[in-house]
Amino acid sequence: MTPEELLAARDRLVPDVVAGGLRVLFCGINPGLMSAATGHHFARPGNRFWPVLHLSGFTPRQLKPAEQDELLSYGLGITNVVARASARADEISDAEFRAGGRILTEKVELLRPKWLAVVGITAYRTAFGERKASVGPQERTIGETRVWALPNPSGLNAHWTARTMAEEYARLRAASQASDEAGNQ
Repeated sequence: MTPEELLAARDRLVPDVVAGGLRVLFCGINPGLMSAATGHHFARPGNRFWPVLHLSGFTPRQLKPAEQDELLSYGLGITNVVARASARADEISDAEFRAGGRILTEKVELLRPKWLAVVGITAYRTAFGERKASVGPQERTIGETRVWALPNPSGLNAHWTARTMAEEYARLRAASQASDEAGNQ
């Protein structure tokens, strides 16, 4: 992909991969230019979302971004806090994050996933006004949907390795399975 093609993707939207009643709706910060250019979430080489999703046990094999629609068969989906693509997340204003949080809340109320997993603690804090939130399950619910803040899988997030990230994602997977089992009793 040429630099010109990437720049042309600025402000494009990447369609959500969603359905009603998902087990987990993963929510990115906003699409990067590679995702907008390809139409696939977490498409930038070096982004660890797809490897971590597999390492944590959410998928039986590592999916490629172009296979994102397969997530629905596992009860998983993807959306973003802010829909428009940018080169960097710091190009998104706090006001845009807060507006995105309101839109995301409406989306969750409509789709009613069991869990909303926001992948990026800073985006979660800003979008929902939870300045002291930390990675893990949150007190906040949206209707009956529980909320979990996960580390950002960007390759730029050096505070988390793929292994430690996968451990946190696996905690969410276990919690989502436990809530499934509790609901079936």
